[in-house]
Amino acid sequence: MLKEALKQFLQKSKAVALILAGTITWSLVMVRSGLCWNIGCTGGLGFWGANGHDGIWHLALINNFAAGNFQMPTFAGWGIQNYHLGFDLLLSWIVKLTGITPSFLYFQIIPPVLALLIGLLVYKFVYLWRKSEGESLLAVFFVYFGGSFGWLILLFRGQGWGGESMFWAQQSISTLINPPFALSLITILSGLIFLLKYLKNKSTVFLFLTIFFFGISIFIKVYAGLLVLSSILAGSVWQIVKKKGYSLLWIALLSIAVSVFLFIPFNKSSVGLILYSPFWFLETMMTLTDRFNWQKLFSAMTTYKMGHIWLKAILAYSLAFTIFMVGNFGTRIIAFRTLLKKPKTLLSAGPVEVFLFVMILAGIIVPTFFVQKGTPWNTIQFFYYSLVFSGIVAGIAVWNFVKRQPLLKRGLIIILFVLFTIPTTVASMGHYLPAKPQSMLPGGEVEALKFLSGQPRGVVLTYPYDAEKSAKAPAPRPLFLYTSTAYVSAFSGQPVFLEDQINLDIMQYPWSERRKSVEDFLNTFDIDMAKSFLKENNIAYVYWLKDQHARQGDAQLGLTRIFQNGEVTIFKVN
Repeated sequence: MLKEALKQFLQKSKAVALILAGTITWSLVMVRSGLCWNIGCTGGLGFWGANGHDGIWHLALINNFAAGNFQMPTFAGWGIQNYHLGFDLLLSWIVKLTGITPSFLYFQIIPPVLALLIGLLVYKFVYLWRKSEGESLLAVFFVYFGGSFGWLILLFRGQGWGGESMFWAQQSISTLINPPFALSLITILSGLIFLLKYLKNKSTVFLFLTIFFFGISIFIKVYAGLLVLSSILAGSVWQIVKKKGYSLLWIALLSIAVSVFLFIPFNKSSVGLILYSPFWFLETMMTLTDRFNWQKLFSAMTTYKMGHIWLKAILAYSLAFTIFMVGNFGTRIIAFRTLLKKPKTLLSAGPVEVFLFVMILAGIIVPTFFVQKGTPWNTIQFFYYSLVFSGIVAGIAVWNFVKRQPLLKRGLIIILFVLFTIPTTVASMGHYLPAKPQSMLPGGEVEALKFLSGQPRGVVLTYPYDAEKSAKAPAPRPLFLYTSTAYVSAFSGQPVFLEDQINLDIMQYPWSERRKSVEDFLNTFDIDMAKSFLKENNIAYVYWLKDQHARQGDAQLGLTRIFQNGEVTIFKVN
């Protein structure tokens, strides 16, 4: 499939130029991170944007899996739960097979590969489905460069431009910041391509490839799997209603079976993670200062709701929902011209149209009514799939509109769409192109963690993250002050007793109890209690930065210094 797609791709200069432009643009978000950011590497390793947290988390998992360990790297002694392992497991296999360092693989190699494959597969899918180069090119454009109207609001308010996530959802430029999301797009698009081929010639090979790609999506990204299974199931119902057979039902049932097999072992406690909380994103979008921030509408929405003034509440929430939709979709909102142009559209649609319609609709419905326990904003990731696949439909809609226009008018319309689409991408690049990164790993810590990586495997105790010190630290902040990250585990390959409270919260670990036990250990005057803490929790190493220490002395605690430089001291527990 890829060989055939690549051949078609190279024969079409416009597609080549567009996909290469999209690949380079997306990759710029990632490829500078994890490398020395100044001359002589005196500033250590730099990390731009969310790479200082999200990228570090993935490195911790990749190192962990490459060592053949499925314990939680940032919560030593516990297994991994409530997480999709596919992406990190795949990269760990590549690390073991090639010897490439996880950091170089994650930041410099995989991003352009994922970006190129997504563009190539979008083009292949649309061309195979619609047989139109114009539709295929515009679909690729919207997938790569689609953005919100946040920049327009900031410009109108005289606050510069930017506003990528003003309406909550990240946009196309940030796709690779979430590599499991990017990889899940590849599995979904591959599944759709093989579905089209199967529907054409009923090949058993294409049938099993369709089931494989749809089935593994949940292992790569849970949100993707749920949307894919819902969409293919809806397509099978459509096929049965239209009396066109049961082939899609078999695809749906077998895809569900594969998904359940992959999902259950690592998500046994995931029941109850999704909570019913209608319009949480609409309300917070209006009240948070880093979002749309329209306090008057927020006050009206909540007042009418609490006062049971339902007609006014419906009007207020409808306005907020319209802002949410138009703001997030930006120029891709034209996709709904195709999706909703006729009430009878679905009755005359094919299975792919039904799949896309349900995918986009479900991606909108879930975050509108549900949030995630502990980290309510996480369900916005369902919406990301609506944005991507509406981008594909938008490309089709725009081309079908402009192809009927005279050549000059057609060109002007396309230019207008481009001009109103790309500002989000251009503005967001400002977070990833400055000379100074937002966070960094100091050279002294790089040296210390390299030393620790060469020690026998054992649980590492670190100092708890200090939010107050973080707020006062100038940029670029060292990773230990940037936010709560998994950097010690990521760069040492060792399990850490407590790290990255953000992901521990998302995955529902009881980290607050463990943090209190660490704080008690650091502050106690009871030497027996302190020693007991180290023994009971199987602490093998203590990793302390300059000026970090416990009330009890190192010798009293039975610690032997095995490494020291100007920034870090590492102790081995006797």
